[in-house]
This record gives sequence, structure tokens and C-alpha cells, in this order.
Amino acid sequence: MYIHELADWPRFSWNQGELAALLASVRHRQGRLIGHMEALGFNLRQEAVLRTLTDDVLKSSEIEGEKLDTEQVRSSIARHLGMDTGALKPADRHVEGVVEMMLDATSRFDQPLTTDRLFAWHSSLFPTGRSGLTRIRTGAWHDDSKGPMQMVSGPAGREHVHFEAPKAERLDSEMGAFLDWFETASGIDPVLKAAQAHLWFVTIHPFEDGNGRIARAIADMALARSENSPQRFYSLSTQIRQERRPITTPWNKRRRERWTSLRG
Repeated sequence: MYIHELADWPRFSWNQGELAALLASVRHRQGRLIGHMEALGFNLRQEAVLRTLTDDVLKSSEIEGEKLDTEQVRSSIARHLGMDTGALKPADRHVEGVVEMMLDATSRFDQPLTTDRLFAWHSSLFPTGRSGLTRIRTGAWHDDSKGPMQMVSGPAGREHVHFEAPKAERLDSEMGAFLDWFETASGIDPVLKAAQAHLWFVTIHPFEDGNGRIARAIADMALARSENSPQRFYSLSTQIRQERRPITTPWNKRRRERWTSLRG
């Protein structure tokens, strides 16, 4: 039985007592970091934002086994932020799409997260309508025409199913419940809400590919809301990349989507 098959899904619960001290420490460190950054001059602060966002885009893609060109990413972010960093290296469509998604999530953190916005993010991630050589549905939830969305590892004939996402027929209601919760003040600590949003979204796994990157963008959006600031001075994806345990590379048997996207 998967978590989304439990009778009380998606009602999450946790031990508030065990988390209270950790969350207080995180919130304290957030405040101190923002205070230090505000004490810097404008140019240094802008450079810190540029470096953080560049790392975030690069590491989020690395988690999925994809290495982007650092200078293309940096140049694309600088252009979108209106920053003068000298000679700018042209970025290809794929890099531009990843950057546009991340900047939309963080710089427009105060705007509602909607189905249309998620579809736009997904289309930005896959501007050619392909993931590698495979054609995928973009700007739409996945369907089950080729079988269930499964995370599978192992050689042919001896595959191991790690996870199976909710059936396509459930996606409208599942994502409706998620988006309603995300946009409703619930009294949950905002940092904890970012973590819950990440777990909830990757459990639903609504897209054919890109779920991990979009989940991390949603978490970054929630963290920006927790600070009420579009300026990012730390990278969630960079930390995940550093702490991720080495694993073999299982894949989605049907769409070759890496299991690491669910983990991260």
C-alpha cells in the first residue's frame, strides 16, 4: 500500500514537540541570514542573489542527472533580473525554460499557485515537447495510456517497483486539494509547509517528467513566502545535492523518469 492509498490521505501528521526546536532554529537562522544580507551594499547583495539562483538551477538539474552550462544559466538569470554582468553568454531554450520557472516561483512568490501556472512551468521545462529523445505530454497531467506511472529499477524481467503514483483519473481532484491547501492559511509553520508541499507534490507525481524540479520550485516558493522576500540567499537544491546518499540509477520503466526526482 502506498501513502496515497491510505484511508486518511492526504491528512499529514507529525510530532510537533520533536520539530519545535528544529523549526525555531531554522527560523532564527533565516532571520540572521537576511539581516546579514541587508547589511551588504546593493551590488554585493545582487551578486549573492545571482550566485544563489545559479546554484539552485544547476543543482536542481544535477539531481535529475542533467548538467547545464554554468555560464548559460548565470547569463540567463542576470538578463531576467536586469543585471549588468558584462558579456552575457546566450542560453539555449532549455536553460531559459528552467530559469524562467525558477524565477517565476521565487520572484512572484506572492502570486497564487494554480493549475495553469504549473502547466506553464512544465511547458518551460520541456520546450520541445521531449524529455531526451522521448516525446511527452507537456502542460498537462500525465495519463495512463501507457500504463501506470511507476518508479522502477532493476534489469528487464527482474524490475522492482519502488512507487506507483495515483491513477490519472484522480489527478484533477488530487491536485485541486493540494493547490487549495497551498493557498490557504493553515497555521502550519511556513518552513514545515514548504517540506510538506514538496512531499505531497512528488507523491501525486502529476507530470510525465519534471516532477522533482517542479516540487523543488514549489518548496522554494513556500520558503520565499516564509521570508516574505523574492531574494534567495540559500539554495534548497544545493543542500539536497550535498546530502543525497549515493544510489544506483533506477528509472521509470514507462517514461525513464529517474527515481531520484521522488527522493529529492
